[in-house]
Amino acid sequence: MASEELRMKTEDQLKADLANLKKEAFNLRFQQANGQLENTARVRAVRRDVARIMTFLGQKASVKGDAAPKAAKPAAPKAKKAAKPKAEAAEKKAAKKPKTETPKAKKAAAKKTAKAKA
Repeated sequence: MASEELRMKTEDQLKADLANLKKEAFNLRFQQANGQLENTARVRAVRRDVARIMTFLGQKASVKGDAAPKAAKPAAPKAKKAAKPKAEAAEKKAAKKPKTETPKAKKAAAKKTAKAKA
């Protein structure tokens, strides 16, 4: 696909070509995986054609974007979070994460409760 052809096409035509090429690339990948692909160079050509079309679409979008610039909004200042004391933060972390006991610790605790009951 020559770049002269692509320059003459509209965005809709380019998008349609892009969809067709992506389908072809998908089918070529399957053929290659199954060992049925005869023309391996076609995979590279399709990949490059996809990139070429995406480049032209990007160029057309940037030209369209430059023609009608948007009004810039003034940036609102971000509110800063209040600093928390370190002790408070440590308490929250301790409250969030329950302590996991190892099997040995569980057995020891069970023995202590059994002794206390006896």
